[in-house]
Amino acid sequence: MRKLLAAALCLAATATGCGASVETTPKDARSSSVTLTNCGKKVTFDKVPERVVTNDVGITELMFALGLEDRMAGFAMPDDKGDLSGVPWKDGYDKVPWLSKDQLTKENVLDARGDMVFAGWNYGFREDAGFTPDALRKLGIPSYILTESCRNDRTKTSRGIMPPLEALYTDLTNLGKLFGVEKRAATLISGFKKEIADVHAQAPAKKPTVFLYDSGQDQPFTSGRYAAPDQIISEAGGVNVMHDVRDSWTTVGWESVVERNPDTIVICDYGDVSAEQKRKFLLSYAPLRNVSAVKHRRIFTLDYVDLVESPRNPSAIARLGAYLRTAR
Repeated sequence: MRKLLAAALCLAATATGCGASVETTPKDARSSSVTLTNCGKKVTFDKVPERVVTNDVGITELMFALGLEDRMAGFAMPDDKGDLSGVPWKDGYDKVPWLSKDQLTKENVLDARGDMVFAGWNYGFREDAGFTPDALRKLGIPSYILTESCRNDRTKTSRGIMPPLEALYTDLTNLGKLFGVEKRAATLISGFKKEIADVHAQAPAKKPTVFLYDSGQDQPFTSGRYAAPDQIISEAGGVNVMHDVRDSWTTVGWESVVERNPDTIVICDYGDVSAEQKRKFLLSYAPLRNVSAVKHRRIFTLDYVDLVESPRNPSAIARLGAYLRTAR
């Protein structure tokens, strides 16, 4: 299954590091300034970064999918994000240093001589530890913020400013422009859109309702409309029961899950609590006993990296779509 997934993603990314010829960044582009719109603000990079430090698996694989391993100084990522040996970008993990299996820090970045940090709010950037774009700017290090994590104006902490797949395409387009690999980015986006359209075309007429369960027992951590699962679910042929929550990843109450009575639950697999342990909890948690997904044991698992903004989102749509077409 992993080999088939790798082959499919490689076909969608024929200009990436899957053994095909790659687009070469013009030498004179290294000294050119580039202005991008990131989280609604204009950001100018005086030169093309050559030692990028990334945080977490989805962000790191955006760089790998664009064939930008040679522009990376390293990445930080916990080692609980799934098996990385069978991914289409395994060569990237072999080539780029794994700087930390904990939180990204200014010390990590400075030790790696990083000249740009690509991370997101709650995906590396956090104010409590002083690891923010502003703090890095004072050190002379620019940042690019993952669009899925952009903060919106509704609260100080709510995240998300556009539909999740639009966020993915926005970041690929921006990174393509910044690093001079626009054609490579366009090829990826075109392939992803075709793959998703093919799944969407097969969606059942009656859309099943879906709840995304990330973690938590007292209160569940889930996806609102601006996190990747929302559009993964909708393009796969379902409806996210928390679509009305105008945030990305957030906490809700179990009573809202019971009230919305999802037909299917999707588990996000990562961390110290296994997917099987999460499944057992859901099936045994008394308040959920009359929820349709629990009564009929319609529970599906996707990996963490499938469900955060990443180049694996289209394949997650395909797999969830196949499940929803049969789980009736």
